Amino acid sequence: MSTPTKSAPWKLSQRVQVTAGEVATDVFGDGPPLVLVHGTPASSYLWRNAVPELARHHTVHVWDLLGFGESRPAPGAAPSIAQQARTLAELVEHWGLTAPRLVGHDIGGGVVLRAHLIEQVPAAGLALLDAAVIGPWNTPFTDHQQRHAEAYRTMPTHVFADIVGARLRTATHLPMTEADAAAYLAPWDGAEGRRRWMEQVCAVTFEDTRGVVERLDRVTAPTLVLWGQEDQWLAPAAGERLAAAIPGARFATVAAAGHFIAEDQPRETAEALVEFFGSH
Repeated sequence: MSTPTKSAPWKLSQRVQVTAGEVATDVFGDGPPLVLVHGTPASSYLWRNAVPELARHHTVHVWDLLGFGESRPAPGAAPSIAQQARTLAELVEHWGLTAPRLVGHDIGGGVVLRAHLIEQVPAAGLALLDAAVIGPWNTPFTDHQQRHAEAYRTMPTHVFADIVGARLRTATHLPMTEADAAAYLAPWDGAEGRRRWMEQVCAVTFEDTRGVVERLDRVTAPTLVLWGQEDQWLAPAAGERLAAAIPGARFATVAAAGHFIAEDQPRETAEALVEFFGSH
């Protein structure tokens, strides 16, 4: 399997047709399988600098959630956490994986747990990074968008771009470069990007993780709950509550990292995952 380099642009080379649309995916490295699931408003771009270290130890599967990055939902398919979990189950089957390590960030944490606990995807281990699982986990900004969705859908695109651009920059603790900010924002550009942004905002709900929370005491896979110490979107206390609800889960933080933990500290994030999965 190939390994990405920092000099090459991040682009997923494979496309998989699933029930609810077309998913952009790629595979790197060699070793026990590991699946990375990003959250909102990111894409697989979040993992680009962590993948090289992970790929030294694992076969790393990455994908863009439906409605994010280069993945496209089918007409009428809402990019909800429940739908993403069903899609993850399809991908695991497509890749021929029997019990991969599953890593979920932000709503990706809810996707991973729902896939495991409700869609019955076996897992050799779980890692939940700054994960949106135990509610309420909507940020005030997301709540405002959901309450005033029509205003956001119809505002001038340049005003919308200014708002989401400023919001994105609060996802990291360290300043984001202009190039990286542009890469994160590219899928949300223009009227079509604004439509896609609001579609995923309005599709995401705590109702899709409520059933997961009710089943957390059934998790038997080794679980790491890893949090950015400076997360301003979901405070580390949320991670502590999540770890306490999962039998035997380990809680750890990464210094000088915000909500986008793998953007701020990709090597430290990757090393924490490698160390944890290698010891279980």
